[in-house]
Order: sequence, then structure tokens, then C-alpha cells
Amino acid sequence: MATVTNTATGAVQNIVTSVVVPVTIDPSSSCPILNLTLGPLDLNLLGLVVHLNQVVLNITAVPGAGNLLGNLLCSVANLLNGGGLSTALNQIVSLLNQILAAL
Repeated sequence: MATVTNTATGAVQNIVTSVVVPVTIDPSSSCPILNLTLGPLDLNLLGLVVHLNQVVLNITAVPGAGNLLGNLLCSVANLLNGGGLSTALNQIVSLLNQILAAL
């Protein structure tokens, strides 16, 4: 909301403008977090018999503006995917291999 004041008359007017921003989710940018498949389950809970054929649980994080948990989980899931940590670990492995070769 903005306020406009006419300096000649002293009249104050409030201006309200709505802005619509379309948001599209690109499935290719999502990060798979967990894919859990459980086989058939047979439970006997004090006389209550429960039979489940198959249970599939897929958890996917979607990064983007306002998606705090999605951004965090995608960042954690991508730590070893060619980032700085991966490069540092490769350098350490290379140095250790050089030390072992010199012995």
C-alpha cells in the first residue's frame, strides 16, 4: 500500500495494487530424498489383523522461493554432487595416494 499526498490541497489518498506472480514447479529441479518400498506386512495387534500388500513411500524436496525445507534438503542431498566438498575430498585422496606411493 502506498500513500499519496496532494501538497496543494493536503488531500491524502491510499493506493493499493495487487500483483499476481505465476509460479511453476519444474519437476526436473526436484530432489529425491527417500524412496522406501516395503513388502507385504501382516500385523496381529491384540486380535486386530492388518494385512498390507505393499507400501511405497516417496519423499521429494522441491526447492524455490519460500520453500525453506525444500531448499535445505536439496542442498544437503547435493553436497557430494560435484560441489566444493567433493573436490576437497578428491584432493585429499590424491594426496594420500601420493604419500602411500612415496613409502
